[in-house]
Amino acid sequence: MTAKKAFPTWLKGILIAVLIIGAFIGWKAYQIFWGPSVTDAQEYLYVHTNDNYESVLRRIRQENLVNDPEHFNIVAKAMDFPESVKAGRYKLTPGMSNRKLIGNLRAGLQDPVKLRFANIRLKENLAGLLGKSFEADSVQFSAILNNEAVAEQYGFTKDNFFAMFIPNTYNIYWNTSPDKVIERLNEEYKKFWTDERKEKAKKQNLTPVEVSILASIVRGEALHNDEMPQIAGLYLNRLKKGMLLQADPTVIFANNDFTIRRVLNRHLTIDNPYNTYRYKGLPPGPITMAPIVAIDAVLNPAQHDYIYMCAKEDFSGYHAFATTVTEHLVNARKFQKALDDRNIKK
Repeated sequence: MTAKKAFPTWLKGILIAVLIIGAFIGWKAYQIFWGPSVTDAQEYLYVHTNDNYESVLRRIRQENLVNDPEHFNIVAKAMDFPESVKAGRYKLTPGMSNRKLIGNLRAGLQDPVKLRFANIRLKENLAGLLGKSFEADSVQFSAILNNEAVAEQYGFTKDNFFAMFIPNTYNIYWNTSPDKVIERLNEEYKKFWTDERKEKAKKQNLTPVEVSILASIVRGEALHNDEMPQIAGLYLNRLKKGMLLQADPTVIFANNDFTIRRVLNRHLTIDNPYNTYRYKGLPPGPITMAPIVAIDAVLNPAQHDYIYMCAKEDFSGYHAFATTVTEHLVNARKFQKALDDRNIKK
């Protein structure tokens, strides 16, 4: 029987070394591709519209977004990312692998902006918010919001264009262009104005835009949401009677002085179509962005005969309502006495 030849010791050593080296290379490759890479330095990576791969890699290095930028670079080139850069706002999860991150970047799987807006007074304020939320700056958004041709494109005027924006939360991609953001918000406006809401507006003899204008006044008057239907009912009564609305918030808007705490006689003299002490009917546009609760208050007003209101003397923020001038003057004297007792001067 022929004896088997012994396996050379030196060859065994080489094979073991090769296996160890191979295992190390495999482990290293696994770490580079699938191991934890993303740091907690930033919540998002912003890739701008005109960015190329070099600018993205530079930002990753400068902002310390991954543990080892060179490893990121290796994986990016292996996955052909330099030829597939897509603008967007990409969520960075601490511990995310290079392969996962680059896969998201290549596919354009960005995280949308949750655009929330409420209590916006002026178009300039909205432009500022949009400029902070999206890639385009506030100047670009302001140019669109104040563009009469754009307003007319959507069926509005430059004055009432603000009525198109319904305060809510919207998911929109960060790199969406200003014109597309406005287009999207117009789509939301049309969804908001359902047939039911349009029918309710018609019953009040108002258009949807006029509802928003009146709702902005109601918002300016009401400190408490539960009083909005009562206030809406009062102003609707005034409109039906052809009376001046005499709404203090419109006077503040007309004077363009939002530091005014109490409207005085000198404020009422301004000749401005937003001054409802001088001009009948609704002003040309909203005096603030009307919240949904105020819009619905105008569509579902309290039914009463009140045409006067005055702040209550208990300083609760609620109003005392009246149907006659005599009743109103009684309420006004009560409030004035409360002011005098607090040493609050006119």
